Amino acid sequence: MRQVLITIALWLTSLFLVTAQYVLPALPYNYNALEPYIDSTTMRIHHDVHHAAYVNNLNKALEKTPELYKKSLPELLSNIDQLPADIQVAVRNNGGGVLNHNFFWKIMAPAGTTNISAALDKKLTENFGSVDKFKEAFEKAALTRFGSGWAWLVASPNGKLEIISTPNQDNLYILGNKQNQKAILTLDVWEHAYYLKYQSKRAAYAKAFWSVVNWKEVERLLNE
Repeated sequence: MRQVLITIALWLTSLFLVTAQYVLPALPYNYNALEPYIDSTTMRIHHDVHHAAYVNNLNKALEKTPELYKKSLPELLSNIDQLPADIQVAVRNNGGGVLNHNFFWKIMAPAGTTNISAALDKKLTENFGSVDKFKEAFEKAALTRFGSGWAWLVASPNGKLEIISTPNQDNLYILGNKQNQKAILTLDVWEHAYYLKYQSKRAAYAKAFWSVVNWKEVERLLNE
């Protein structure tokens, strides 16, 4: 009997590990840590409801092909056209949502805890003319993204920085990333990311974002 119970326990454990491949990560700070720039209510709903829904829907989409749980999100999203046709849209939307939000939380930090270093200042100035011009261009990408999407700062292997925007939950992996670029900063411009506090004032939200950027993480990603 004991051996039977052990066997069942091991089976259940292995089943859980497979079906729970994608999980909702905890925020790296408290819900209210980014106030007053991003309020705790928005953070709670954004993370616990929207991000959680992407995770749950992604896992559900992969139920019929559990071997795909073993793949990383970049692997899944870079090879959308190789997935079963009936789950490609769900994986694109929800897998993109999971990956983008996983990145977004890490790229923010409580106000005043990180600053742009002299080295990063120089890099931004070399690419955009000045830090202020970089911020202006990044905000423009966020504001001119029609509907929902993301603004990104990406780095090429040669060190060149570029600002792009993507619709919905798209990202570099979904786009194919033929230039082998790397995301080092992003801003979520879906309405659920800012509407409770800023209503339709996306511009105010984009400007407030600079107060909670984790510049230390941006520089780490750039130098990695």
